[in-house]
Amino acid sequence: MINGSPNEQGNTYLALAEVAKALNAEGVETEIVWIGKKAVQGCIACRKCRELGRCVFHDDLYETLRERLAVCDGLVVGSPVYYAGPNGSLCAILDRLFYSTPAENYSYKPAASVAVARRGGAATTFDRLNKYFTISNMPVVSSQYWNIVYGQMPGQAVEDGEGMQTMRTLGRNMAWLLRKIHNPAPDAPTPEQPRVFTNFIR
Repeated sequence: MINGSPNEQGNTYLALAEVAKALNAEGVETEIVWIGKKAVQGCIACRKCRELGRCVFHDDLYETLRERLAVCDGLVVGSPVYYAGPNGSLCAILDRLFYSTPAENYSYKPAASVAVARRGGAATTFDRLNKYFTISNMPVVSSQYWNIVYGQMPGQAVEDGEGMQTMRTLGRNMAWLLRKIHNPAPDAPTPEQPRVFTNFIR
């Protein structure tokens, strides 16, 4: 998992942690990599990666994510919403990561995105992040609703009952798909929970 927020344990982290909890309960190991607060180098279109098989820049964040992407079985990327889009630092590293990494390091690995918003812009953020997967032969894992959690102040994400349930369902769905990929034998479906509906007006 990639925590694309500059706040290490803010609302984006809480959303990802809920997905991780559901995955762990299904026997899937997880790790959340935080992108940090430092400036992130973007792609400069030098195309040296076509010669080198990796980005020409050797920053620690890129090296860490490239290494994890090569060995993981699935990927979840979370971002706060900034002006109806993902965090710019997150997009900068994802551009470099996906463009410069050999396709065999990510193709056919299940992936999902998570958007955390105060109020609006979550759907466009969700869509923008999914485009990294849908151009990379990565099956996109769904949930019971779009993968959106609402919260502004630190800790408010856990108050979004429907959003947190969507995260748990996402984790269970990803675990189910990973089992199907790695062990195609039939298994019992995960029992569904009663739906939680949270509206803006309470």
